[in-house]
Amino acid sequence: MKDQRKSEIRVGITVLLGLIIIIWVFGWAKNINVNAQRKELTVKFSSVAGLEIGDPVTINGVRKGFVDDMKIEKNNVLVKINIDSDIELKEDAKFHIMMLDLMGGKKVEVDPGASENDLNLSLIQNGLFLGDVASAMAVFGSVEKDLVDVIREVKITLSSLNTTLTDSQFNNDLKLSLANLTKLTENLNILISENRSEINSLLNSGIELTESLNKFIETNKDSLSSTISSLKNTLDDSRILISKVNKLIDETNSSRNNIGRLINDTTLVDDLKSSLTNLKELTRLLLEQLQKEGIKVDANIDLF
Repeated sequence: MKDQRKSEIRVGITVLLGLIIIIWVFGWAKNINVNAQRKELTVKFSSVAGLEIGDPVTINGVRKGFVDDMKIEKNNVLVKINIDSDIELKEDAKFHIMMLDLMGGKKVEVDPGASENDLNLSLIQNGLFLGDVASAMAVFGSVEKDLVDVIREVKITLSSLNTTLTDSQFNNDLKLSLANLTKLTENLNILISENRSEINSLLNSGIELTESLNKFIETNKDSLSSTISSLKNTLDDSRILISKVNKLIDETNSSRNNIGRLINDTTLVDDLKSSLTNLKELTRLLLEQLQKEGIKVDANIDLF
């Protein structure tokens, strides 16, 4: 009887310990905590990419909470997270959905921030999905065709380059060009070596010429300044004279001065033509009289 009772006690204790362990594992998996002093807040994400209720919430990589609930609101997802009460969140806190492991698990990573003001837990915070392997593969799939085209073009380019490099004529031309370049460099070195003294003399002459020019400018600074000033005054006077000449020409063309009136007066021109005609006729008569009997003057002058 005693042995049977001991066996029952052992079985009972074993079952009780098993229940305790099961309850503890279940509570750990579901983030059940007997401590009611916790913080809750809601974060809005455009996409949660497989995040599930019960997934961990980490603060700077340390697990300090879990995802309590999720619901869709229009084009966004509102994620309710539950974190330990000892975590201080500031108003510049940031929330990101990240990969938990390579198997595709997700977590909410929280940067608590460094602001002096505490975060208002009653407001909906904005979060960001940083992407994972699946999203990276989706992006890769969207550019797969372009990537294949790029690889094909690179392959064609490498093939053409290989064909060019293996061409014997190209190799001979390239070797000849390199040989000519080497020879040209050698000749240039020989030229510089043989004319080193002349080059140095030319450089020294240039330096001396520059120094002499600087000295001349420094010595005749006042004269040069005076000459430049005089030249400037001359240019100003010439500009004024040209302006006056242009004004005179404009006034002449528009008959606003005596010269213009004389030049543009058609009556005066006709009178001059008539006078020249009369003068020509008078000259002709005088010549005829001189050739015959001389000049005859028949004048009837009545002074009184």
